[in-house]
Amino acid sequence: MIKLIGILVVAAGFALRFNTLLVVFAAGIATGLAAGMSGNEVIALFGKYFVENRYMTLPVVLMVPVIGLLERYGLQERAETMIRSVQAATAGRLILIYTAIRQLSISIGVNIGGHAAAVRPLIAPMAEGAANARYGKLPDTTLQAIRAHAAAGENVGNFFGEDIFIAVGAILLMKGFFETLKLDVSAWAMALWGIPTALVAFAAMAWRAHALDRRIARDARTMKAGKGDGA
Repeated sequence: MIKLIGILVVAAGFALRFNTLLVVFAAGIATGLAAGMSGNEVIALFGKYFVENRYMTLPVVLMVPVIGLLERYGLQERAETMIRSVQAATAGRLILIYTAIRQLSISIGVNIGGHAAAVRPLIAPMAEGAANARYGKLPDTTLQAIRAHAAAGENVGNFFGEDIFIAVGAILLMKGFFETLKLDVSAWAMALWGIPTALVAFAAMAWRAHALDRRIARDARTMKAGKGDGA
């Protein structure tokens, strides 16, 4: 049971809000040492699996400075200015549309979007711009809620959409797991039964997007009433 200490490290680290990368790294070291491995062996495994998966990690690593450079030269401001001109746009509608695009694209194997590539530089600023254009300046807590919902839209679209594509890692992982249990479950069947789940997840996101727009309107009214009382 001591070999499961990594789970406790992860749970404690997340509960204390420590850096995610450091928590996972510490959990790996603790698990390796508990399993009787030396420190050098644990670090060697980290390096081995990083090199083996470099084609998955390098695009993310290289994307960060590119997005940072675009942000420095006004990507977020341009996105916010553009969405302000669309009168029908609201924060919730924009996030829901992105969720739909993300879910549909990943379900056919096209990876469009991501937290670093789309949510932070484009979707979140555009959602904030739509809310500010409609209601004016909003409280910081409301802006944080908009950003959180934008991130949630990415997670819902990506996570539940990929379960529909038979060549994605999640489907292949489940198929391999069932094969170890001597259960014959086809990848097509799992992808097919992933569609109802994806639809329910999208419906839940639609409700959350509608609730977000209502919250923004309520916060804007409260903020204006507070300024009126102060005056």
